[in-house]
Amino acid sequence: MAIKQDYGRGCGLAVGLGVLGERWTMLIVRELLIGPARFTALLENMPGIGPNLLSERLRTLTEHRVVEQIAIPGEGRALRYQLTESGEQLRQPLLALARWGLGFLRDDDRGGTTRAEWGFLAVQSMVVREAVPQVDDTYQFRVGGQDFVIEVRDGEVRFARGASAEPDMTVACDADTFIRVGARLTSPAEMIATGAVRVSGDLAAAGRCIRMLGLD
Repeated sequence: MAIKQDYGRGCGLAVGLGVLGERWTMLIVRELLIGPARFTALLENMPGIGPNLLSERLRTLTEHRVVEQIAIPGEGRALRYQLTESGEQLRQPLLALARWGLGFLRDDDRGGTTRAEWGFLAVQSMVVREAVPQVDDTYQFRVGGQDFVIEVRDGEVRFARGASAEPDMTVACDADTFIRVGARLTSPAEMIATGAVRVSGDLAAAGRCIRMLGLD
């Protein structure tokens, strides 16, 4: 199995870049961290990549067992892509890179579309482990019409897509506002004051969530 870019064979980072270092590759992994996706969905969510280049990148990721194809139940021969166990191991490193990258985001960098699903990854990257509450909480986020949940149980943090039946606190905003808050381009208090962010539920839980996400 050949690695296209040879950055040197004596270093794990160099070998890893041989698999992930090509343009668009890590963004494909980003999309699959959100969840399994068809080829057409990947193409739609990454405007500019083109079908031939996407096919080539997916082929490389599949050859290195980062990505696999799975059948879609009830849809005949239709397939979608998902991360393998090896691919899932990229979640924490890429979330850390995403959090680092938020520090460079500026208002004039956001000329493209901000997808609601990116909020699901952004909030995972923002968690400050030292600030995780020592009480059990459930935080519901509705970002651009997409729901996801953070659950804190026994000091551990879990993430899930979808709505919670009994959240302690609920936040609603559009995707662009969420990313602006995460990038510290504005503050939660300012967005709440303008109505761009709507918070309901237990105010103490809201405070714990804000501290856990490093936004206090």
